[in-house]
Amino acid sequence: MPIFEYKGLTREGKNVKGIVDSDNLRSARAKLKKDNIFVVEIKDKKRTDSKKSKGPRTTGKVPVKDLSLMTRQLATLIKANIPLVDALLAVSEQVENPVLAEAIADCKNMVNEGSTFNKALAKYPNIFSKIYLSMVEAGEMSGSLDIILLRLAEFTEAQADLRAKVGSAMTYPVIMLVVTFALLGFLFIFLIPKMVTVFESAPNLVLPWYTVSLINASQFAVNYWYIILGTFVIAYLLFTNWKRSPTGSQQWDVLSLKLPLFGPTIRMVAVSRFTRTLATLLTGGVPMLAALDIVRNVVDNHALAIAIDEARSNISEGESIAGPLKKSGQFPPLVIHMVNIGEKTGELENMLSQVAEAYDFQVKNKLEGLTSLMGPVVIVVMGFAIAMIVFAVMVPMFEMTSIAG
Repeated sequence: MPIFEYKGLTREGKNVKGIVDSDNLRSARAKLKKDNIFVVEIKDKKRTDSKKSKGPRTTGKVPVKDLSLMTRQLATLIKANIPLVDALLAVSEQVENPVLAEAIADCKNMVNEGSTFNKALAKYPNIFSKIYLSMVEAGEMSGSLDIILLRLAEFTEAQADLRAKVGSAMTYPVIMLVVTFALLGFLFIFLIPKMVTVFESAPNLVLPWYTVSLINASQFAVNYWYIILGTFVIAYLLFTNWKRSPTGSQQWDVLSLKLPLFGPTIRMVAVSRFTRTLATLLTGGVPMLAALDIVRNVVDNHALAIAIDEARSNISEGESIAGPLKKSGQFPPLVIHMVNIGEKTGELENMLSQVAEAYDFQVKNKLEGLTSLMGPVVIVVMGFAIAMIVFAVMVPMFEMTSIAG
């Protein structure tokens, strides 16, 4: 029979603690209530000892789907007028992810001791983002925590869906490029050197210039492969360091928006994040200035962040948000138009949500188009390269055959 550890209060207000055996948590609570003990905290002793033996696990990452499911469960319980502490206790016991379960259980203890929910969540920045904390704080202040949590669940699901679409769209082209380089490497390092031995067996054979160039490239790859590999590694490290530097990061953000084929898609993804996040925060009761401070980091692009900063400055001076966004030239006309209408009609949150839905749809179509385009392009390039290698090898082979004949 399970054993539960508990802390509670007697009718006289005296603190008590101990253990009680029962079939489940509910019957353990009922047994303590029958003994006139008001339960403050109760937990499965076996589960607690197991967690202690494995050490703290709250430093790990939590999948978005687990966080979204937990948020929905908590919203449902709070909407049913269950006290926050009891709701957190129930959720911590239902969550399957051990890292998230431990974090929620700790947050429950902090709330039970008088801390606000958002401050308890702030203890785990690797699990709960700044957006999550701001929304929870706004929900606590406005008394609509259940609604806010439901919107947070929808928001995290939408963000995860967008990331999944981007990742899946890039998988096929990346695999094709890896296969292409692997195949070319095999031809240069293993096949062509063997063909050189065959050509050398025919002293009267005059090799064409393209075959000689191919052989020289193959010999360089075989003899100086470490130079080629070192060049790629150094180039990658230099690019990574430049991209991580403040100046390089800003230049890359601007350049990425101008890339052929990929630039418009990158802008669409950033705009979708901007509109959806801002709509979620404003709907949750977060003030506009505070919401823009959060959103500027979500877009993950310096050029767009500057435009958002300018919009924030204008708003703090009493102006609108549409004007500076249009002036920056970084946001599509549709966004400007919808934001302008939303400000005039007082339906800004609704308009931003509609824009986010529209751009999510466009991103999906754009990614599908890029995937369908890049696949044939990579295949054509790979086929052309292999065909040139085969041509450079086969022409001398035919000449050898004619000489031998």
